[in-house]
Amino acid sequence: MRKFILASFVLTAACSHKSAPPPPPPPEVAVLTLQTQPVVIVTELPARTAAFRIAEVRPQVNGVILKRLFVEGSQVKAGQQLYQIDPAPFQASYESARAALERAQAAATSSRLLAQRYKPLSEARAVSQQDYDNAVAAQDQAAADVASAKAALETARINLAYTRMFAPISGRTGRSSVTEGALVSANQATALVVIQQLDPIYVDATQASTVLLHLQRAFSDGQLKKAGDAQAEAKLILEDSSPYPLTGKLQFTEVTVDPGTGSVTLRAVFPNPQNILLPGMFVRARLEEGVNEKGLLVPQRAVAHNSRGEATVTVVGADDKAAVRVVKTDRAIGDQWLVSEGVAPGDKVIMVGIQAVRPGNVVHAHEVTPDELKPAAPGSPPQQQK
Repeated sequence: MRKFILASFVLTAACSHKSAPPPPPPPEVAVLTLQTQPVVIVTELPARTAAFRIAEVRPQVNGVILKRLFVEGSQVKAGQQLYQIDPAPFQASYESARAALERAQAAATSSRLLAQRYKPLSEARAVSQQDYDNAVAAQDQAAADVASAKAALETARINLAYTRMFAPISGRTGRSSVTEGALVSANQATALVVIQQLDPIYVDATQASTVLLHLQRAFSDGQLKKAGDAQAEAKLILEDSSPYPLTGKLQFTEVTVDPGTGSVTLRAVFPNPQNILLPGMFVRARLEEGVNEKGLLVPQRAVAHNSRGEATVTVVGADDKAAVRVVKTDRAIGDQWLVSEGVAPGDKVIMVGIQAVRPGNVVHAHEVTPDELKPAAPGSPPQQQK
């Protein structure tokens, strides 16, 4: 009886051992091996456009506007006449000043001749020395009167010329603040029209001073090198998120930090032949500040965050075990993060299948290339994962 029970127990144990499920295979994951590569450091900043040059046209004499000789909003050239002020009173003043000059010149001629006649007579004592001295003084006074009359004539000529108002710069005109028949005053506060040169055009952006310090430190440490010449290239994103087709140059960086915002102003110059950019437009400026020769890029889809808000990636070690690492992301480069700490060249970051992986688990990894991770173009057949 005992032998039968023992045999039954052995048979039951054998059957139970055969029915136990085998251990699950290691989860399949796709990994990307990190490699260093030159990365252009691009900073995107909010910015506004500003006219390259601005001229406010104001009258320099009093008078009535007779004509407006331009179309509002049109392009004008430097030296083109814009307004005509009534020149009649200034023409009369000019003629009067010219007559006064001729009168002074005639008086000067008479005084000079008188002094010339008195000189030999004075030497012969035919006239008194006092009469000769008076004649010489009258000659000098007449010469001074001629000089004064010439200055008055030049002033009258300038005022007459000011009745024709010209464009000081080439550019695009705004609205005219006056029409024909309006009375204007010399050096009045209100400009008759404002001319703005829009080609080229300024783009003013602001950047935190701490970012500039970080970049300067990176350049001095050799982590970054200058991208091109001293004038870095700049690109624009317009208000409707479309790219501006022309490239500009970073002209200068303001030397003073705004104490209220802790930022500095960067000014770039862009060609604007089609007048697409208008003063006051809000744009986003993309500035190429340098090149990181040994940059490490990690796709954003591989980066998660832990409960403390730290960025993490899951890597596969040499023992085929998964491990979570905390990384430091400096900035986004397209759909990737530029990582400065936490991973090194040669590390294998899990890209696909991370949902089935726990830290310390053994995984079965196969390599993928960055091209395989790119989304398929619309309408193309799906690619089978290797």
